[in-house]
Parts: sequence; C-alpha cells; structure tokens
Amino acid sequence: MMLYPAGPKAATRFLDFVNASPTPFHAVYNASIRLENAGFQKIREKDEWEKTIQPGGKYYFTRNQSALIAFTLPQKWKQGAGLSIVATHVDSPNLKIRPISKRTKSPYLQVGVETYGGGIWHSWLDRDLSVAGRVVVSDSDGNFTSKLVKVDRPILRIPTLAIHLDRNVNDNFKFNQETEFVPILGLIESQFNSAPAKSDPASGQEQKPSVKAASSIQENHHPALLSLLGKELSVAPEKIHDFELSLYDTQLATLGGINNEFIFSPRMDNLVSSFCAVEALADSANSQYFPTLEGNVNCIALFNHEEIGSVSTSGAESSLIPSLLNRLSPTPGSLAQSITHSFLISADMGHAVHPNYYSKHEENHKPVMNGGIVIKTNAKQRYATDAISTFIVKQLVERKGGKVQEFEVRNDIPCGSTVGPMLSKIGIRTVDVGNAMLSMHSIRETAGSNDVQSAIDLFSAFFEGFSTLDATLTMD
Repeated sequence: MMLYPAGPKAATRFLDFVNASPTPFHAVYNASIRLENAGFQKIREKDEWEKTIQPGGKYYFTRNQSALIAFTLPQKWKQGAGLSIVATHVDSPNLKIRPISKRTKSPYLQVGVETYGGGIWHSWLDRDLSVAGRVVVSDSDGNFTSKLVKVDRPILRIPTLAIHLDRNVNDNFKFNQETEFVPILGLIESQFNSAPAKSDPASGQEQKPSVKAASSIQENHHPALLSLLGKELSVAPEKIHDFELSLYDTQLATLGGINNEFIFSPRMDNLVSSFCAVEALADSANSQYFPTLEGNVNCIALFNHEEIGSVSTSGAESSLIPSLLNRLSPTPGSLAQSITHSFLISADMGHAVHPNYYSKHEENHKPVMNGGIVIKTNAKQRYATDAISTFIVKQLVERKGGKVQEFEVRNDIPCGSTVGPMLSKIGIRTVDVGNAMLSMHSIRETAGSNDVQSAIDLFSAFFEGFSTLDATLTMD
C-alpha cells in the first residue's frame, strides 16, 4: 500500500521499500523481487554463468543474503566492455542480539545486544522496538534453511530513567552502552521462563539435565523469544538452530513537513541510494534505450558492512566487483580494457546544513534537502571524487534537468568516507555523490522527498548515456 500518494511518487515508493526492509537481508530480498519483476534472471556465483549469459540479458546474484550484484548486457556486448556501476550499501547502525542473549534482572526479562556501526544511540531510547533478520531452521528431513523473519509488533524497549531519579539528566546526557543500554523483553512473572525440573517417576529423584548439543542455542536465549520466532516462521522452537537478529523501530517511515517535503524514516543512510539504484537499473532495462544499447555493462552493487569498514565477504572490499570484472573479461588484456572503460558512482547519503548548527559546514559548501545531487569531495581522498568524475556527473545531471550541490568538510572537522575510495583501488574512475539529509545515523533520519527522484534521474542518465559521453572525453 502506498503511503501519502499525494507526495512525490518516487518518495512514496521508497517508503514501501524501507518499511519492508529492516535489515540488509530484507533489503536484498526486496531488491531481488523488484529486479525479477523487471525481467532479471537470478544466477548463482557457484555456477559457470559466464558460459550461459547472452548479450541483451538481465541478470543478478546475491551473496550471503546480504549483498547483491545486478547487471544488464548490451546487445552488442563483448569481452573488454566497461562497467557502469552504481555502488551503495544496505546496512545501517543498529543493535544486534548477542549469541547468548538471555539476561534477567528481577523482575525483568532482558536481551543482550551489541552496538553495530556509529549510531546516535540515545535516539534508540524509549522507542517501540522489534526484531528482524534471518533464522536457520531445520525440517523433518534434516535439511536446513535460512529464512527471513520480521516481527511486526513492538516487543522490546530501552527505557530512560525518570527525571525524578536523575535531576541532572539533561546536563550533557551520557549513558553506559554495556550496562544501561539493555532492552527489556518483558516481565519474568508474565511468562514461563524455565520449565520445572523433571523427576524420575520410579525413584522420585530429580533428573539431571541432558548434555547440551553443540549446535543447540536453546539455552542461550529466552524461551519466550525463541517461541515468538518459531510462531513467526511456523516452526517449533527446537527447530531453530541459529539466527542473526537486529532491533528495529516499528514506527513506519512517512512523509512529513508542511508540504510533504521531508521523509522521516529509519535507515535512509543508505537505503535511499540502494532503492534509487535498483529503480534506475530496472527502469533502464525496460526503456527504449536498452534494446539497441551499445557500450558498457550497466551494473548496481548493493554491499553490506559499510558502516563497520566493508571488510567482509559481502562488503565493498570483498571479491564481488573484481570477480564480476574477471568473469566478464577473463583475459588480462580484456580485463585491463574493461577497467579503463569503467566508471563507478559511489552513492551514499550526505550532510544537509543544519539550521541550529550552521557553523558545522564550510561557508561555501552547505547542501540543502531537495536541492539536488550532492557531489562529495575531499582532498585527502576520503571521497574518491576528482575533477573528471565531477564533470561527468554534472553532465549526466544536466541531461535530466537536475541540479547539483557541492560538499566538502571544514578543515577542523574529520571527514567520513564511503565505498568509493576502496573500490577506486581497482583502477575504476570513481565519484562520490549522495542526497542531503539531517540526523544521519539516528534511529529516525530526515531527508528531502523530492531528492529521491533526483537520484533515480542521475542513475538513469548514467545507464543510458555514460558510454556516449565518455567517448567525447580525452584524458591520457
């Protein structure tokens, strides 16, 4: 169901996507469904798909349920062709349930969590939280499956301390993330937390507990939590063998502002860019440009773990892009040609100027929401942008009648980074761009509702016209 149909259409479609995607696993799954509906064929890394793909084909694959690569081959595709890549990430700062999460502090059931990424953690206090992620379950035949789960009702909360018990709470509020940041699941008395000890009917003696199987997680988590997961997945709790669960805010993303000019939502860093990349590739694959398209392979890459450094099998520093390049252009010569003809847009959200903290921005670099694409530059190469890649982006934005803004941090403020610099190490020309937003890494962020279409327009222009534009550019 569309939310706020009177708002910008692209923004309302994004609301559906982000509300259905509380974790990277869900984001990749929902992106896959969108691509399949646009005619993309799923392939698997373990197969020799390079022997079966055809010019004019549309393909995608996933890795570890948490990263996705999708690409379209032009009708006249041949080895050595470049890749036009939009790279994003699908992870956001959150709280992850620990491998042994069972905690109690009378009279409460609590759940142990670990912080992931650089979140604004106080924004998670007093929110209606639930859990989502993936669960490994078994069936009666002894087979195991990783299934997605999303509990749609609030079950957890991290309550603040009443001001009456801490009169100085508003003076530089701080809290301990280990001892004072533990969610409450319920009251001990409200559920059967442990079964009574069993006795031997013959002897009347209490039976000793059975030896725990190495693969069992039943003692690691509250039975109430395992029972809830089992109910969601229609399996018995003992069929649950492991899981990766994150907490998320159950309040739905929505449009806001006097004219619906804002999006109020979790995880916009960086599901906005990911959504726009998927939309642009799906639309361009079915546009008038695709049947006769020559030049580069159009590609999107949705990575995991950017918020913690991208060093994982599904992160930007993994083999995903190098492997794709090698499989499409397997000889050293064709690979070198492919890299030379390639271009990568690293798309991640950017910092809008804050009206209450105006001095945090450099005087001439103050992006605004709904002001168009933000080109992010850093002389120390925390962003991979240079004059050539900036020129290309501006040309592409101009073709759709859009606007660009410039962002560079002050000299006295550290600069963040993205997947761009690490992917540029491959040798691919790279630019860092994004949409302007406020409250980045909060549990509720703010962005411009019109900027969603601006990003889709840039990526569409990139897929439709980069090769032609690049042919007019001389450098080396």
